[in-house]
Amino acid sequence: MLTSPKVLWITGLSGAGKTTIARATQEILRSKGVCTVLLDGDQVRNVVRDETCGHDRANRLKNAYRISRLAKLIAEQGLVVIVATMSLFHEIHDWNRKNLPRYFEIYLKVDLETLQKRDPKGLYHKASRGKESNIVGVHLDIEEPLHPDLVIENNENLEDVSVIVELIVAH
Repeated sequence: MLTSPKVLWITGLSGAGKTTIARATQEILRSKGVCTVLLDGDQVRNVVRDETCGHDRANRLKNAYRISRLAKLIAEQGLVVIVATMSLFHEIHDWNRKNLPRYFEIYLKVDLETLQKRDPKGLYHKASRGKESNIVGVHLDIEEPLHPDLVIENNENLEDVSVIVELIVAH
């Protein structure tokens, strides 16, 4: 069981299930008495409210570093940090491995067809109509993690995430 500081970094494209799986993981860990903090990329961006930080590659990288440094700060205070963020940059994954305590990277790999069907934010639909740009995996290239600790092919229905969460908690 996780009892010491650790960072669980859940990454994947929009609609891959990052937030759903992160919340379920947090719920199970808390039920086992583990103190956790969940950092969701969208929520961090909303809280910081940096009006100059857009969604182009450079600004996405800037925000990813912001999330990494925040995760480090919290983990160094003795908590397990669960991060749900796209942040698909090799440079971020490398920085995390060097700087985050007990870093564990989970890559949710989902094919584009499944992502387009799920599309919880309507991003892929807007992109297909030319109403949205800077969509990672459509307009912006992704850098899939080179050495994730766990890869989950998540093309199935997300109604029951318990199997995925158990894989994460077991590590």
